[in-house]
Amino acid sequence: MAKSPVKTIVSASVRGAPAINIGISDKDRAAIAQGLSRLLADTYTLYLTTHNFHWNVTGPMFNTLHTMFMTQYTELWNAVDPVAERIRSLGHPAPGSYAQFSKLATVPDAPVTPPKALEMVRILVQGHEAVARTARELFPMADKASDEPTADLLTQRMTVHEQTAWMLRSLLEE
Repeated sequence: MAKSPVKTIVSASVRGAPAINIGISDKDRAAIAQGLSRLLADTYTLYLTTHNFHWNVTGPMFNTLHTMFMTQYTELWNAVDPVAERIRSLGHPAPGSYAQFSKLATVPDAPVTPPKALEMVRILVQGHEAVARTARELFPMADKASDEPTADLLTQRMTVHEQTAWMLRSLLEE
């Protein structure tokens, strides 16, 4: 006796979720998710460093930098969720521990002893440029896989990090 389509659909949903079929191969989804995991680790590490500097900045530029760092760490905090959720949309778990982030990140951890204000700015310039490079390295893979949502996310992240690096670098000019 043939099963009715309704019973087949119900049986499939009882067994679990159907396989992901969004038009991107399993291999490409895995590679893109791995690249996004590096982007997430870099973003979170830069967030922590920026927040650290917000707390610990001193000197004649205190008000300016304290406020600027708050704006920057808030933007970074708001960026981690879309990156993690894109990884999940591709069917992979998002990293979320310090141990995972330390293995994936290209951005170095914040110095143990807070540096002087302008050294903080230099460190943040380098951090934003590193995150932009991480996003840029992943872009061709997302583009080749026709993963427009990831490509869009990467474009947005590159824009923010390149602009922030430029603004911070401007503070270092004499």
